[in-house]
Amino acid sequence: MAREITGFSNPLVKRVRSLREKKHRKAEGLFLAEGLRILTEAREEGVLPQMLFHAGSSHPLALDLIAAMEAAGGEEAGYDIIETTPDILSKISGKDNAQAVVGVYRDRLTPLTKLDRASADIWIVAQSLRDPGNLGTILRTGDAVGAGGIILIDDCVDPFSVESVRASMGALFTQSITQARWPEFMAWLRAGPGELIGTSLKATHDYQAPTYQSPAFLLVGNEAQGLPEDYEAECDLLVKMPMLGKADSLNAAVATAVMAYELLNQKRKN
Repeated sequence: MAREITGFSNPLVKRVRSLREKKHRKAEGLFLAEGLRILTEAREEGVLPQMLFHAGSSHPLALDLIAAMEAAGGEEAGYDIIETTPDILSKISGKDNAQAVVGVYRDRLTPLTKLDRASADIWIVAQSLRDPGNLGTILRTGDAVGAGGIILIDDCVDPFSVESVRASMGALFTQSITQARWPEFMAWLRAGPGELIGTSLKATHDYQAPTYQSPAFLLVGNEAQGLPEDYEAECDLLVKMPMLGKADSLNAAVATAVMAYELLNQKRKN
């Protein structure tokens, strides 16, 4: 059964709005997602929001989401459906033109030790990625090529920030997300099968030349600095993409997409 909140000073509104800040997301283990498309993607993956805020939406997708939460047990099972006003949705989301629905979800981190590397041929590993738009785009690329997920190395942008979630367009719910430090990741990687592939301007191999092994772990570096030299040294293979113009490198998300599709196309031909 939905309840109604119309006051800006309501404690729940303040609590949910606070999830726009990393420290509160981390403390609560919760994050925000906005819009019917993203929330529907989550529902189709079997993930329902802990809280759903809507402004009396009669859209079929919103009604489907509400019905799914009620069928899963509703309030008794910990699912809170809140009808509110467009102004309060704007306050929660921080956008003047707020989406019709805002969901509050539990964070979706998968421990490194719980990853099943054999479940996918392609995995994406991002080191010190800073831009939430790039992270969201890389998650979408991972979804498109059937990657198992993304492993965030060292100090990456928060995958559960509103900006990252929005940029992922729902791929946040189809890809596993793991955080690890580099030594921890390398120890895990070397304990089983897997080829670590990095891109580097110093590489001698064209990215289409090698025959890549499975599972392939595609390593992308920081937008400004690229991969540290000692990280490159631990890669099984370094490749580069041809740059025929004046630019010496591609955007991190674009480079990841080019490499990911090369990996996918090789699998498709086998």
